[in-house]
Amino acid sequence: MYRNNASLIGFAGKDAEARTTTTQQKPYTVLSLATQSSYKDKSTGDYVNRTEWHRVIVWGKLGEFARKIQKGAHLAVEGAIVSREYPDKKHPDVKHRIVEIRATSILKLDRAEKTEPEEQADDEFNPEEEAD
Repeated sequence: MYRNNASLIGFAGKDAEARTTTTQQKPYTVLSLATQSSYKDKSTGDYVNRTEWHRVIVWGKLGEFARKIQKGAHLAVEGAIVSREYPDKKHPDVKHRIVEIRATSILKLDRAEKTEPEEQADDEFNPEEEAD
């Protein structure tokens, strides 16, 4: 059995970018996701934080949902790790390789914003008003 699955939890580094392919005019969304890890430096004893940036590509209906994601959103992303090569624009004989996550699932982990008391619903049931 073969498996290619990435599971990431992190924060959106910038607002989602809605794009369209040049040849087939298919819409997709690009996310920049930051994950963080830390380790203890053996020589100094200090903890060192390390941020890893992930390019996430989202297609289809999930891509439409992803377009609304804003910088700072806390996300859980699952998908496949894919890599591709593309030629350098100035030097066609030079190829660049990029690794991306092709998302199959996105879950927003942000807590619901608290509403101010004046914004809450006024139609709460009050038994004393019904006693007439």
